[in-house]
Amino acid sequence: MTQFHRWKSGAVALIAMAMTTGTIAPMFLLTPASAQTIFRGQQTQTGTVSIPAGVTLPVTYEKDKIVVTPDETAPIKLKIARNIVDSSRRVLIPEGSEIVGQLQPITRNGEKGTYFVAQEIVFPKGERQSINATSQVITRKETISKGAKTGTILQDAAIGAGAASVISLITGNRRIEALEPILGAGAGAAASVLLRRNKAEVIVVEPQRGELDLTLRSSFQVSRGY
Repeated sequence: MTQFHRWKSGAVALIAMAMTTGTIAPMFLLTPASAQTIFRGQQTQTGTVSIPAGVTLPVTYEKDKIVVTPDETAPIKLKIARNIVDSSRRVLIPEGSEIVGQLQPITRNGEKGTYFVAQEIVFPKGERQSINATSQVITRKETISKGAKTGTILQDAAIGAGAASVISLITGNRRIEALEPILGAGAGAAASVLLRRNKAEVIVVEPQRGELDLTLRSSFQVSRGY
């Protein structure tokens, strides 16, 4: 695993908050010195803390890569990579909290890509809360073709149903394990591709490089002192 990933897993994200009457002074999400993010937040009358839109939450995934087709929607679950805490070291979002959502296709400037859309956060004690956050758009592609070796692409990878079907049909490898059963739209799309040509493109996402880190699209209210 890279040195960056070791830092990411072991570090602690700090939200430093100076309390005043009814408000919170400038808050800081602790990242490397070269990428420090400064933002402001508000404490609500109910005692919760509102983390504002635009804040990035670091996440991790159990595999090094996720492989999907450019037109595929794939449900996956991410995890918060490290504690998000206030200035008193009280945890707002615990490390390991689960982010439920899906990779969705998107087209930017005529190029197909994928991005993660978060739907819900599941805290370690089982509490669930809706969350509005997305990752960056990933457009990096690899070509799957007959006779080509796919070992590097598939090494320690989670594979979407559509991508698994494409790879299996093109390469003849029937042992591809998909994120979900290969049926319905995923398999149909793959068969349609193969009727026209004997190769296809897949998108390769690398979560450990921060490609699925989430940016809040609206404020997220959490209780202090989880």
